[in-house]
Amino acid sequence: MEEELKCPVCGSLFREPIILPCSHNVCLPCARTIAVQTPDGERHLPPGLQPPECAAGGGGGGDHADKLSLHSETDSGYGSYAPSLKSPNGVRVLPLAPPGAAPRGPAGSSLTCPQCHRSASLDQRGLRGFPRNRLLETIVQRYRQGRAAAAAAKCQLCDRSPPEPAAALCEQCQVLYCASCQRRCHPARGPFAKHRLLPPPGAPPEHEGTAAAGGRRAPACAEHDPECYSMYCGTCRGPVCARCLEEGRHGQHDIKALGAVWKQHKAQLSQALNGVSDKAKEAKEFLVQLKNLLQQIQENGLDYEACLVAQCDALVDALTRQKAKLLTKVTKEREHKLKVVWDQINHCTLKLRQSTGLMEYCLEVIKENDPSGFLQISDALIKRVQVSQEQWVKGALEPKVSAEFDLTLDSEPLLQSIHQLDFIQMKCRVPVTVPPVPLLQLEKCCTRNNSVTLAWRMPPLSHNPVEGYILELDDGDGGQFREVYVGKETLCTIDGLHFNSTYNARVKAFNSSGVGPYSKTVILQTSDVAWFTFDPSSAHKDIVLSNDNQTATCNSYDDRVVLGTAAFSKGVHYWELHVDRYDNHPDPAFGIARINVVKDMMLGKDDKAWAMYVDNNRSWFMHCNSHTNRTEGGVSKGATIGVLLDLNKHNLTFYINGQQQGPPAFENIEGVFMPALSLNRNVQVTLQTGLEVPQCVKQPKLPNN
Repeated sequence: MEEELKCPVCGSLFREPIILPCSHNVCLPCARTIAVQTPDGERHLPPGLQPPECAAGGGGGGDHADKLSLHSETDSGYGSYAPSLKSPNGVRVLPLAPPGAAPRGPAGSSLTCPQCHRSASLDQRGLRGFPRNRLLETIVQRYRQGRAAAAAAKCQLCDRSPPEPAAALCEQCQVLYCASCQRRCHPARGPFAKHRLLPPPGAPPEHEGTAAAGGRRAPACAEHDPECYSMYCGTCRGPVCARCLEEGRHGQHDIKALGAVWKQHKAQLSQALNGVSDKAKEAKEFLVQLKNLLQQIQENGLDYEACLVAQCDALVDALTRQKAKLLTKVTKEREHKLKVVWDQINHCTLKLRQSTGLMEYCLEVIKENDPSGFLQISDALIKRVQVSQEQWVKGALEPKVSAEFDLTLDSEPLLQSIHQLDFIQMKCRVPVTVPPVPLLQLEKCCTRNNSVTLAWRMPPLSHNPVEGYILELDDGDGGQFREVYVGKETLCTIDGLHFNSTYNARVKAFNSSGVGPYSKTVILQTSDVAWFTFDPSSAHKDIVLSNDNQTATCNSYDDRVVLGTAAFSKGVHYWELHVDRYDNHPDPAFGIARINVVKDMMLGKDDKAWAMYVDNNRSWFMHCNSHTNRTEGGVSKGATIGVLLDLNKHNLTFYINGQQQGPPAFENIEGVFMPALSLNRNVQVTLQTGLEVPQCVKQPKLPNN
């Protein structure tokens, strides 16, 4: 967390931090010092970048220094020849002005952020116009106190002078240990396994400062002291007091209660932190996987070396000269793999450390009970946490290399060919036979909804070349196997299977000599119920999806169709649609459809859809534009429509608020169907899936003929 508490200019812990409009923080003395343009055109930059005010801990400079004008690199008029400066943190700051250079902008015009280099305008108040980050100031102070208290406790077993700071206290031994002594003298195994390690005396407790913060007086408004902040302006994104509102500057702005917005932003930050926390846990597990991979690479490398040495020692003396070359190739391959894995470990460790520091800082921010201070930085923090979560892109937590070595040596060629023997030559001379049995990697095989994923590999030290694989799957009902994939990949996903079905799968390899034997058969069970969302790729362009594609509305007054992402051809399936908004008595339609249904008119008007459309009083069933079974009882805001598709009995039934609407709507339906919905801009509907098929059905309403 310490990196979050350091000024980007001086590299020290923040002193009197101010918040720039770009949401970055900087020490007030640093803001005065990094680049100042006086009203008469003279530019000052003191020797060295660390401000004396930061080093000494004082404010310095007064209001006059705050009101000096600051210019960005783009505003200053200096060319590319100007020398560039960097802070102790490596952040580039404004260049020195060449002698006699005059700025283009007016005096007191702007201040440039040392991190993002955005220019911020200054008003007549100068630097005092930027809000003070009281929350960050409090956290820095608490961090200083905790670090000083922890440094006071020294290790009791260190042979160094002076002893290292203590990192843990054993509750049973009553001995203080530093990190290295604790690992050496008090390991968490054997007789010490049940001992409890505590933080050293003086370390800050986990929730220190929370109660104290709750008792502080609410901060006063910067412009109307001693008026306290009581409301939050959503337009200006800052707290305001009652006098600010009376003056009319926020008359047309979005004004909300300070406490309500504080709780809302805390909840948003906590939710975003949960995502980063999950990724951090995955990263820790991934680091363990990478370290295990290192060990496997080492072991496999040693196995290959031992095998190679054994083969070479069995040959004549002429093979000895070639043996050294081949050993070098194995070593280079191992070193390459180790380097790749170490690079990946270092990269992942850096990302994890940054995410952990950000999480610790955010948790400290959440502990604070200063609503206005929190809201000053909450928007930026939420964005940072979301960006931190997005950095764990797909594939970031997968090893870049495998532990297997793709090196094989044949010791059977004739003695006169030994001097020309190489790994590539060996592969050409291997007597080609059919491949061995592939090994299914059960830890990578999985099912999701009605799709299955299978993975396999060839056994280690296999000398026979492989040109491809054949994956076979049965019909999910104990029938014959059929080919579902032929190719070189060792990972395959099969979609469009039946729900609540058991499939058997097997794989075999082939080459120019023929097809090898089958692998063991793996049994895969698809999901009992379907989890799906609306499909944005096939929906009409006027359909608007939100809530992770579970909520649908429309931009048009005409009916538009959207389909679900699941396809059903077997079994019994049930899903519900909740009416979130219902204005002006429209008639949305719910049901099922083929993939090629017409999407610019009401569901059921063509022969590719089977639907129930309903208004606020009654409903009808419709297929091929034929209306049947008018039934009393409509929908309104808050209503729930259930759709029961029974492909065992080949019929479709509808429910409104848990009660069956009319008789079974359609019978003798065959084929592949997708959940479907049509609506216009007067309706908003949310999809609910993964539901069990209702066991108890109420008596249906009698149709009104």
